Amino acid sequence: MSILKKPNILMVISHDTGRHLGSYGRKVETPELNRIAEEGIQFDNYFCSQPQCSPSRGSILTGMYGHNHGLMGLTHLGHTMKSDIKTIPSEIKKAGYSTQLFGFFHESIDGEYTGEKLGYDRVVEVPGNAAEKVTDKLEDFLNEKSRSRDETPFYASVGFEETHRPFDHFEPDPVDSVEVPPYLPDTKEIREDIAHFQGSIKELDRAIGRIKKALETTGLDENTILIYTTDHGIAFPRAKGTLMDAGLETALIMKFPKGMVKAGGKADALLCNIDLMPTILEIAGGEIPDEIDGYSFLPLIKEEQYESRDHFFCELTWHDRYHPMRGIRTNYYKYIRNFADGPKVYLPFDIHESLSGQVVRDGYYVANTEEELYDLEQDPLEEVNLAGDENYKHVLEDLRGKVEQWMHKTNDPLLKGPVPGMEAAEWKEEIKKGTVYRGK
Repeated sequence: MSILKKPNILMVISHDTGRHLGSYGRKVETPELNRIAEEGIQFDNYFCSQPQCSPSRGSILTGMYGHNHGLMGLTHLGHTMKSDIKTIPSEIKKAGYSTQLFGFFHESIDGEYTGEKLGYDRVVEVPGNAAEKVTDKLEDFLNEKSRSRDETPFYASVGFEETHRPFDHFEPDPVDSVEVPPYLPDTKEIREDIAHFQGSIKELDRAIGRIKKALETTGLDENTILIYTTDHGIAFPRAKGTLMDAGLETALIMKFPKGMVKAGGKADALLCNIDLMPTILEIAGGEIPDEIDGYSFLPLIKEEQYESRDHFFCELTWHDRYHPMRGIRTNYYKYIRNFADGPKVYLPFDIHESLSGQVVRDGYYVANTEEELYDLEQDPLEEVNLAGDENYKHVLEDLRGKVEQWMHKTNDPLLKGPVPGMEAAEWKEEIKKGTVYRGK
């Protein structure tokens, strides 16, 4: 099975979608994404390393864990990526690609910085970054590309605001038709919340369908790899902003030109979003930087000999407040270390104020514990903390040691004490004073 030399690569990244798609078995209509999965490869055991927007997107872009690339919190709250860091666009350009960004990004708040430092030749900003409007601009580019005689391969990153909160302006699914995730109580309020969320998912799905059709109409599908992914888990309690699987699970679907890979494949190997950057670079014939944390899974795609990872590390430091955590996930266990006092389950502000958040938040105001350990085979919902169970002492010590070793090896700033930053309320006050950049 061979990959075309220098294929175009078009990657769509949605916001806060997790794996809440029909192709992943969720009860929501996503016919376009389902079709792409049927014609391509779906990765069923793919996770992010940070359950929040900027840090996770930074890991996709750089192939590095959050404290290695520098984004330990949200860009609009003052966190920045390290200077001169290597990214997908900066490195794929060296392989002869043109690079463009359409719509939403969360790795920087300054368009000039994004273009010059992150490696994009062209940045097409779209007010609001709605999927429909971003797709309009992308279609213009694809039509222009097909008409031109320019044979330079392109890499395009396409970012949608969907499916980020608020999503109550989308037409909801019927409340009685939705399926409540098993880690949440089945209440009227949560059903209403999910129904609106699924309305935003359908908007995302329609845009994906338009992109697929534009590639086919222009003939660019014959030499373009279409990638769909998202940054982290869904924006609901016990998901986004936590190191639970619901916060780390992310969709990844890749569609290749006909004949390149077997259609309808499903990969179960454990993967992390830090692995996407080296995979894209290897497909493009680019050089994979030595300093990154991820590993290319191109051999897995090509059905060649592939040594799957047996674990990945995960972390959270800042979101709209300080909540430092480090962890490790294997195929069988999850270990989490909490480095500060806080609630048992952290709720980012938008989730805290949501219909779902209002239902469950009082029950989450229980103090967290220093360590958490979950048996993912026996307890996939991660409800029973086994950190104090003598029967799991050897597992606890092993995973604790791996996390500590990783933190020291990577010079995690958390080892030196609390990581500086501002809570959302403080940042808003600084913006009012005009002492910080508000972003776009």
